[in-house]
Amino acid sequence: MSGNIQLLSDTLAGAKAEGRSALIAYLPAGFPTVDGGIAAIKAVFEGGADIVEVGLPHSDPVLDGPVIQTADDIALRGGVKIADVMRTVREAFEATGKPVLVMTYWNPIDRYGVERFTAELAEAGGAGCILPDLPVQESALWREHAEKHGLATVFVVAPSSKDARLAEITAAGSGFVYAASLMGVTGTRESVGTQAQDLVRRTKATTELPVCVGLGVSSAAQAAEVAGFADGVIVGSAFVKRMLDAPDEAAGLDAVRALAGDLAKGVRGTA
Repeated sequence: MSGNIQLLSDTLAGAKAEGRSALIAYLPAGFPTVDGGIAAIKAVFEGGADIVEVGLPHSDPVLDGPVIQTADDIALRGGVKIADVMRTVREAFEATGKPVLVMTYWNPIDRYGVERFTAELAEAGGAGCILPDLPVQESALWREHAEKHGLATVFVVAPSSKDARLAEITAAGSGFVYAASLMGVTGTRESVGTQAQDLVRRTKATTELPVCVGLGVSSAAQAAEVAGFADGVIVGSAFVKRMLDAPDEAAGLDAVRALAGDLAKGVRGTA
């Protein structure tokens, strides 16, 4: 079975045709449990998310803030494995028919085997992978297998990236480009940062791919702000925090469903 890169592209194009940004949610696999994580993904799709990124929990998530680190720790203590990530992708996709990607550091894929990982992700119905710490110049093996299996390769660009570097990164990627709106780790912030708009402008000058902004968005107002200049709004820590703060799992599902609804209004300018 080929992966779902076309579904991803069609979803982003569909949002654009509606005159809005896509809402992209991030949730770690295995948090609070594997079944609970799958239920949370279904809930954010029900609330109005267009696309979901499933995080592969890592013991040293250098780009993630304390909220996602806490969730990763819970998942890892629960024994989450790559097989559970694949199951999460499969069940989320089969239940919703919407694009599901994996976001992961490179080391777990390298250890697991690139061919095995890409084949299993495509077979599960995955749309692709976001690889925040894989340098483009070291990505040929990954890209070869991702292309073979119909998977998007999403690279991350940052405000520190020079224009020539942006062009190199976007030329190698597919699906969309992940623009990190602020330097540093993920987490909700009061302001999304003026650097984001400039980064999107510079990135769009190098590529026809959609450019989606993550790191820092947590409210409908911020989602509306970012939707004014980006093709997609990526929200992670705010969803995870709602689940961490909830008194029980059912309340957590209600909370992330409601947040997705608020953010969906934000990207549509109807908040």
